[in-house]
Amino acid sequence: MSRLISSFRSLGFASPHRASSFRLTAHRLCSDHPQPSTPNIIPGPLTQYKNLVKEGQLQFDPYQEKVALELDNLIERLVQYEKEMEEYHVKLAKWEEDRENERRKLLLKEAEDKQQRSEVFDKSHNRFLGRWLDRKKPVNVETGVGKWVSYLNREKKLDLVVGKCPVVPPAPKGLYIYGNVGSGKTMLMDMFYNATKGIVTHRRRFHFHEAMLEINERMHKVWKNEVQEKSMQSSIANWIISLPFDTKVKEWIATEESYKENMQMKNILPAVADKFLVDQKSDRRGASILCFDEIQTVDVFAIVALSGIISRLLSTGTVLVATSNRAPSDLNQDGMQWEIFLKLLDKLEDHCETVLIGSETDYRRLLSQRSVNLVTYFYPLNSIATKKFENVWDETVRKLGEPVVSETISVMFGRTLEVPESCNGVAKFTFEYLCGRPVGAADYIAVAKNYHTVFVSDIPMMSMRIRDKARRFIILIDELYNHHCCLYCSAASSIDELFQGTEEGTLFDLESFQFETETEGSKLRRDVLAEGNIGSGGAPAGIISMLSGKEEMFAFRRAVSRLVEMQTPFYQEGARLYHPLFQAARNSFNTRNMKHATGLATNA
Repeated sequence: MSRLISSFRSLGFASPHRASSFRLTAHRLCSDHPQPSTPNIIPGPLTQYKNLVKEGQLQFDPYQEKVALELDNLIERLVQYEKEMEEYHVKLAKWEEDRENERRKLLLKEAEDKQQRSEVFDKSHNRFLGRWLDRKKPVNVETGVGKWVSYLNREKKLDLVVGKCPVVPPAPKGLYIYGNVGSGKTMLMDMFYNATKGIVTHRRRFHFHEAMLEINERMHKVWKNEVQEKSMQSSIANWIISLPFDTKVKEWIATEESYKENMQMKNILPAVADKFLVDQKSDRRGASILCFDEIQTVDVFAIVALSGIISRLLSTGTVLVATSNRAPSDLNQDGMQWEIFLKLLDKLEDHCETVLIGSETDYRRLLSQRSVNLVTYFYPLNSIATKKFENVWDETVRKLGEPVVSETISVMFGRTLEVPESCNGVAKFTFEYLCGRPVGAADYIAVAKNYHTVFVSDIPMMSMRIRDKARRFIILIDELYNHHCCLYCSAASSIDELFQGTEEGTLFDLESFQFETETEGSKLRRDVLAEGNIGSGGAPAGIISMLSGKEEMFAFRRAVSRLVEMQTPFYQEGARLYHPLFQAARNSFNTRNMKHATGLATNA
């Protein structure tokens, strides 16, 4: 850990003493990674917000205060809800165990009847009659409607014997927070997420890109498992093999078991949703919350996946706190998959309070104006700015005291990414290498998790000609920001001018957006979430982006706002505290200390 911290200090960031008050009050407190352990109870969002305003780190905003109060109230309701969900899961586990035991009893009783019938045929010596009856009523498999009726009849009997599934306790309503870029949505959601540690058992925080990738990966695993199961149909479960029946009856039991599992897996999205929040290694008891940053409906897959996953989670008691640039009813302005989208809207309306942060102020920019920023963005691309950028890289590497090497890092779906220059948690790329090739969010997440500081050189001004690269650059900024990375850039223009277009044309050509079509081999509307097709590499099929012009304008404005904030000491101190590398180092350090203390206490 000390090695990581020293490498970060070499970049000129604040000392631990300056950041001590920040540790509990920073507005970008958390991600989906474990937080540093602390004996203190983390204050609620309203207290955190008031502290930041009092210290002068934030400007008071009545909209933000109202949302912080709503989130505080939600935490109070979650305390009781956690207890109710613990009791519910105890009842549910008992109900599932009883139901499975009774289901096997029914199945075995049916198997006994089939076995006796088979034995009667053997004793009658009327083989012709037996064969004729067997032809009419096969012993081994009941296909089509017969098998469906058999399954339903068994389920009805189980309802009578065991009773209906326990009812999920009514969940407190979550919050859907929407507003302009830089209005504080993510800040407040992160305050809430951090404050629920120790209160709610199952918590996940996702940004849109990461959520879509995880859904895609889990769907791919489910499909892969189904294929493997189909290839092993000849094998019979151990508990069936030991039964005192002949082979045909055992095969019948096995097909009934397989049919039950197929019925449960009929809709893949609920199956994915059930594993979305709860770690398979952990007990599923207790409440669950999902914090979802930047909800978007950019394409058909996003609408279908979000509707299926979120609807399932809300129906089973998960509390949702989400942010977006748009109100729920404005999410799908292109009208894609309208019926499915309306079902999602109904679920959001039933389970979430919709709250507007109505401020027109971009507080990231305001924060930057009030602070003395470390220069991390060098422009234009002339010899002077380029030399300053290279000097910072050289000085950083010199202080780290290790050689610069190329390395390969793992990406989701079994893929890898070559990193041309890296040194102890710091990496350097060109814009063309990261954004000019068919890579996407999965690659950028891997970069963000492996490097706390990233240098990107030769960033051009964005125009329609390189709009696919601009989209990738925006996703890169999103993921570096979401994972609390520090970013150094050398660019052709200032941040404010970066997305204003060039003499080749503006980036916001709405007519081109409207009439653009996807053609094979085209770089336009290329999947920037998970590039690649299913093949030997194991990557999922591409999700074709269908962002409207307005949606992209939101994205460009967000990228500018985040680039501005990433230069502030406020952001950089948070990066040192909450980047995954430093969190892992702290957790390892704390674990070693705990083991050492336990050993001393035992010896004493």
